[in-house]
This record gives sequence, structure tokens and C-alpha cells, in this order.
Amino acid sequence: MWQQRMLLTTIATISAVLLSLLPPILGLLPTHAAFTVSDVALTHLAVHHDTGEIYLGAVNRIYKLSANLTQLRAHTTGPVPDDPRCYPPPGVRLCAHRLSPSDNINKLLLIDYAGNRLVACGSVWQGVCQLLQLEDLAKLGEPHQRKEHYLSGGREPDAMVGVIVEQPREPGQFFVGTSIGGRSEYFPTLSSRRLTPSANSPEMFSLVYQDEFVSSQIKVPSDTLSLYPAFDIYYVSAFVSGGFVYFLTLQLDTAQTPLEPAGGPGGPGVTGGERFFSSKIVRLCANDTEFYSYVEFPLGCSKDGVEYRLVQAAQLAKAGRQLAQSLGIAEGQDVLYAAFSQGQKNRATPPRESLLCLFTLDEVNQRIRERIQSCYRGEGRLSLPWLLNKELPCINTPMQINGNFCGLVLNQPLGGLQVIEGRPLLEEKTEGMASVAAYTYRGHSVVFIGTRAGNLKKVRYSPLVFCRGKIAGWSWWR
Repeated sequence: MWQQRMLLTTIATISAVLLSLLPPILGLLPTHAAFTVSDVALTHLAVHHDTGEIYLGAVNRIYKLSANLTQLRAHTTGPVPDDPRCYPPPGVRLCAHRLSPSDNINKLLLIDYAGNRLVACGSVWQGVCQLLQLEDLAKLGEPHQRKEHYLSGGREPDAMVGVIVEQPREPGQFFVGTSIGGRSEYFPTLSSRRLTPSANSPEMFSLVYQDEFVSSQIKVPSDTLSLYPAFDIYYVSAFVSGGFVYFLTLQLDTAQTPLEPAGGPGGPGVTGGERFFSSKIVRLCANDTEFYSYVEFPLGCSKDGVEYRLVQAAQLAKAGRQLAQSLGIAEGQDVLYAAFSQGQKNRATPPRESLLCLFTLDEVNQRIRERIQSCYRGEGRLSLPWLLNKELPCINTPMQINGNFCGLVLNQPLGGLQVIEGRPLLEEKTEGMASVAAYTYRGHSVVFIGTRAGNLKKVRYSPLVFCRGKIAGWSWWR
């Protein structure tokens, strides 16, 4: 499945990149610009917001392209002698397993503007990252001396997302979420890392804060894995807005997924029967080094009584003039476009019936604020059993909870109770939505959708357009 996702994500994101550069590159880009490679699979893309230069992550390669898609540089990252059972890499400690050439699949590609470098994380050596110079892709460093340098042990390129929060006159702060594949002792599922000025500093990618009791990370408890060995959190998207960092995730729904009885064919604590998944939006304050502000809420969409609960892709964008008027919000406010597949089953091979939905961040934040206020009045429970291993009551603590509240040692971490429902925009019943890229141009809201069949579809909002398949002003734009 991930091979399809790589291609589709690249297709849709390139479209968004080219549009996001308009009008600066309008006169530079040929009518039919293209970049193709035949020997490697592309996985990720990043575009420099000042120069328009494009960086592509691939299997064993990193590419740099000009704004008109001309290849400028290429950097080789693999194959590398490795074995997935080795921890840490053989350069630090001898491995008992035989090493063999292993493809280095790019899993994360981010531009660190403050450091003028590219952060490229791969699949080998338990997920170490290279830091590359933006100009010529020369390798500045590849920290791998400490446990914190290993970010993700999986090989799937779509199981890891991250975002760099820029800080005035300070190095950026690196938030990263990843599936753990049952190895909670090695990898936190969510963490905040340092980006040091020196690429070779041993402190590079170390946790922003850590003491005996708290740190800038969330780990899946071993007790949760003993009950639900299949439990994991799969990160779909990450973005920053208004002082908060957000992640969209898919995770095993422990409330709906039963356990086999002790002594069953799988043994005690092994998930039996069908597995159900829930989509969650996770929010943290960007400056919360102790993760006291961690809140997650179920997210979904429905149409004609049918539920769509498996988030496939999402992107944050600004509301265009016409869309903002129809939503009753200010032009330029943040809105989130998300594609969901039908139901809650088959995360790896989701149904092709899918739905494009819209959320305003104001509504999401309002729901989160109301939940926090309710808990600080002592109402209900924290409702995050996968992380707490038991239901803990909310504690009545008189506090003024405003939109910038970033938590206390009490009443955290916190889980939402009711699904935040998005506005259904468009259905896709045959090909399945796999990627989303959104853009606002001259007041118009435009969304590109990549399908699992390898096609790219363009959608626009117009209250004056009436055509088959339209929902609330949205229509396929051919």
C-alpha cells in the first residue's frame, strides 16, 4: 500500500507546491513542466517558501529541483549495510546479525530555515536523520551516538510525520510523531526534539526537556501493549497554527476492538476478531516542554447516515473569500481539508468509498477548550485509557481557561468524548482518496485530490456552480 501512497502523495503535493508558488513562478514555469525518475520511488516533498526550490525524498536518494522542476542536485543515502534487528548501528555497537545492503527509504523531509539545512530521516539504522546543506545537499552530519538519535524503526515512509516550529532568533523546535511497531522501549510515539546550530552536536535531536518524572515525549505504555499488542498510532499529517502543533492520527480503537479470552488460539492479551480504528486530532502547545497540554479528540465525517472514520490525508489552508463568507468566518482563517475512508475497519486497505471534509480550526479549538473547562470543573474523567491504563477522574481546580491555556500537572493528558464532525464536501466512490493538497488563489478555494488509482482530481468552491456530485458549493473542476 505504501508504494501507492508515495506516488499519490507526490502527485498531489507537487500540484500544491506549484500553485503555492503563484504568482512568483508564474512566468518561470513551462506549461508542461515535469520531473521523472525511473529507478527509484519518490516518498516526500518539501518546497522552500522563499526560493521556490523543491526537495524530493526517495528510496536511496534526495533530489533538489529548481522551481521549474529542473534537477539541480542529487544526494545518495543508500543502500547501507544494516539489519532491522540491529540496535544501535554497528558503528556504535557490534550487531549479532549479519548485515546486508538495505535500501534507505526516506520517511521524513523538512526544511530547517533557521539552520539553512534539510532534515532527511531514513529507514536504516532505526531511523537516523541526515542534515544536508540546502545549497548543494552536502551532508553536514548524521547523529547516531545516542538513543535519542533513533526516531523510528519501521520501514514504511508514511508512518512518520513531523514539523519544525520556528522561533525568533533561536533554533527551530522539531516535533515528530511515528508508529512504534510494538517497541515502546525504543521509540516515543510523539516527541519534541532539539535542533542544535551544529549538525554534529551530540545534543542534536535530544528531547527538549527531560527530568526524572516528565519529558517532552509521549510513550505507549507497555501495559497497553500487553493488552493490545496490535495497538499503535499512525500519523497522517502535522501542522502548526496559532501557537499550537497539531497531528492527525489513526489508532486502534480499544473500546471497540475485543480481546481474545485467555487461553484462546492467540493466547491472553492478543487482539482477536475484527480491528476497529479511530481518527484523532492531537493538539499541543508549541512551547509546552512537558507535554501537559496534550489533548486528543476523535475526528470524522458523515453523509446520508454513513460514517467515514478512517482519515487518509489532510492539509491546512486559508479560507478563500467565497468559502469564508459561506462559513461565516474571516477570509484567511485556517481551515483543514481531510479525506476519510468509509467505516472504521481495514486501516491497511481502506474502502475506496471516501469523502472530502472540511473543519475550521476555530471550531476544533472551541471543542478542545470546552472539554478542558469541563474537566477543570471536575466533570467526568480524563478519558484517555490507552495512555493512562485506567480511567482517572477530572479534578475540580478553579482556573481561568482561555484559548491559550497550556495545561497544568493536573487533569492531563486529556481525551475528547464526542467526535468532531467535519462538513462533507465531495464523495469519491470508485478510486479512493489517498492525498490532499489545498490552495487559495485570488479568493478561490481549490483542492487537489490524489486517488489510489493514480489519478489527480481538482476541486473548487463556488456558490454559483451547480453540477452533479456537488455538495454545498463544491464541484469537480475538469
